[in-house]
Amino acid sequence: MDSKEPPTHINNSSMEITQSLDEDPLIDGPLISPDILDKAIKREFQQLPTSWAALLLSLVHVAFVCLSVVLAVFCSILQSHQDQCRDYLSNLPSSPVIVFAKVCLWLLLMAFERYVQRHHVAARGRGYLQFYRATRNLRSLPVYIHSAGNAAVLMVLAAEPLLKGVKHLSVSLLLGILVLELLSVPCLLLYSVRVQNFNRERPEPDVSQEERSHGYPSNTHPLSTETGFRDGSNLEDVVEKQADLIEYLKQHNTQLSKRILSLTSQQMRE
Repeated sequence: MDSKEPPTHINNSSMEITQSLDEDPLIDGPLISPDILDKAIKREFQQLPTSWAALLLSLVHVAFVCLSVVLAVFCSILQSHQDQCRDYLSNLPSSPVIVFAKVCLWLLLMAFERYVQRHHVAARGRGYLQFYRATRNLRSLPVYIHSAGNAAVLMVLAAEPLLKGVKHLSVSLLLGILVLELLSVPCLLLYSVRVQNFNRERPEPDVSQEERSHGYPSNTHPLSTETGFRDGSNLEDVVEKQADLIEYLKQHNTQLSKRILSLTSQQMRE
């Protein structure tokens, strides 16, 4: 009698497991094809529309410096054209006009930096962390250069009463500052080239590239992913990179869960 009891318990437990599997809608539902899921999850590549703004700002900057040099030479340094300059400038000296135009250019640079930052933050959210970090200095360096130039111009204007002993010294210093600020133009041009290359290559997010390199290592795709702190590496950069990667993975997992639920409900209705 006792030897027959264990099979009874085994049969009962197996029946309960079978019943629970039959009642589970996720297991009993249709399976999702991996190809369909990949197509649903994969986003179309979004280009960065910021290269044209960098090129346009470079042209505006070069034109501003050239016009400022012409205005300063003909209206302040040369004596023969000062009467014509007074008529065109409404009796204003050339230096205040140049400084006012420089302030307008600085405001354009600030608007450009905010516009570019917004698009690059969106690209970082789509998983392009390395490109965001590689172009960070190119985006901010022109603003730093012009801000330093503004400080230098303020110093020249403040010391202008002391510089009256040397003829045209303040105007020459002002033009020298404007010429030095042209160093921001190569930064803008290099940034524009990098953005155009990025849009042309249409790369996948960094996580996808790293997974592919881990899956298929070769000489052309070395395993250079830094997942932790190494001797000689910058701890701050490692922590920042990992924080960006975690934020992207959280957003990606949220989107993945929504897609899976949506496709599952569609197939259940079919």
